[in-house]
Amino acid sequence: MPKVVTGIPAIPKEMITRYEKLSVATVHEAQGRVGLLNPEIRPVKAGLKLVGRAVTVFATPGDNVMIHVAMEQCEPGDVMVVGVNSRSDCGYFGDLLATLMQARGIAGLVIDSGVRDLADLRQMNIPVFSRCISAQGTVKETLGDVNVPIVCGGQVINPSDLIIGDDDGVVVVRRYELDLVAQNSEAREDKEAAIRAKYRGGILGLDMNNMRQRLLDMGLRYVPYDEDKKTRD
Repeated sequence: MPKVVTGIPAIPKEMITRYEKLSVATVHEAQGRVGLLNPEIRPVKAGLKLVGRAVTVFATPGDNVMIHVAMEQCEPGDVMVVGVNSRSDCGYFGDLLATLMQARGIAGLVIDSGVRDLADLRQMNIPVFSRCISAQGTVKETLGDVNVPIVCGGQVINPSDLIIGDDDGVVVVRRYELDLVAQNSEAREDKEAAIRAKYRGGILGLDMNNMRQRLLDMGLRYVPYDEDKKTRD
């Protein structure tokens, strides 16, 4: 039976703030290279960051009525995440819904289908991540669900999971793992800062990571150009 689940758990503001400083790539690596949505899910405008609690929508092909239903359940700062029960390339979301979303303080949208009114969405600077762009319209006839587990971009998204999006894509972090993943991500940031400083000093990754002997053991050989040329002539 179609349903709307209300009163989903909040994510503390201080946790959102921690993740606003972290990139999708860092979080993905820090949680064991899991949680990354399919790379087909791309931002409609570069340079916009998206971080917030997931309000999930289970929709049907060519029908966006449940997006309208979900608007009422979104709190300021939330991310609406839409999955469709069968592949659809329709434009579920455009400038009108984006206007309502901004008026309600909703952080942005992730949808495993299409959006339209691309020029307007870019001008509005609202973070929107979609699988495709399509002018094909939708109807409002078939019920779905709000705030139930869905699949979006190949990942299971639960209501109140954390969604992070940037130019590299979208990653989900389970609500019960937020603190651990944040700690691991912050530690990774510190480690990468130290590596970056060494690279700026010109130190090769081959030497910094003690890779030379291992590569030789794997069969890599360094051959002088003249000698190699003889084998090719």
